[in-house]
Amino acid sequence: MCSFCSFKCCFIFFNFLFLVSGVALIIIGVKEHSTYLLLGTFAMQGLSKITIVLIAVGVAITLVSLLGHLGAFFNNRTMVSCFICILIIVIILEVLTGAVFYLVGKKTVLLKLKDSINGKTLNVMHDFTPEKRHALEEIQEKFKCCGTFGPGDWSTTVGWENHEAVPDSCCVVKTKHCGQKKTNIHSMGCVKNIAVFMMKNLLWVAIVCVVLGISEVFGVLVGVCFRMNIKQKSYENMS
Repeated sequence: MCSFCSFKCCFIFFNFLFLVSGVALIIIGVKEHSTYLLLGTFAMQGLSKITIVLIAVGVAITLVSLLGHLGAFFNNRTMVSCFICILIIVIILEVLTGAVFYLVGKKTVLLKLKDSINGKTLNVMHDFTPEKRHALEEIQEKFKCCGTFGPGDWSTTVGWENHEAVPDSCCVVKTKHCGQKKTNIHSMGCVKNIAVFMMKNLLWVAIVCVVLGISEVFGVLVGVCFRMNIKQKSYENMS
């Protein structure tokens, strides 16, 4: 009985952590969705799909966790078995996806992303069309940058009339007409800051995947032990 309670408590504790991680992924995905939509203007259009994937993974993890909680609450072997099988499938998919990305496509994806950011940002900056203007201003404010590679890019921008000044969004502290003085503006270009942002996000995604993978393996082991204890307890009740 003591062994059964111990495994059940461990199983519930794991599921609680799993549930928290799922909800966290949903929150991060929703929070960052607008930023990635904005970045789609300057990089690959499909960047916003990253947050959609995060939300989808978060929802899947939350549902699997709830299945585990129900299995523990009702001491139901079928539910716990389904929970274990789904986790094993998820682990296999994570390992395969990680292997393909890091062994085959890592450099290709990163180079394509870098080239895309460089090319699209130059075009958007050079044209500075009215429909892109708000997005570019917002990017400069959010990422604390100015121009594609630096403030000097505004002197060659076709859509920007005053080549002796920069947009107010370039200013460290934004005030009206602060860009005309050019004394207190961001010196870094947006390409570099966006690239740093993307690399940090990739690193965090990698860390989350590793932590989730370890917790999933632990979850499978605890789930198997808990299922065996449910089976043993049912035999004891029958006898």
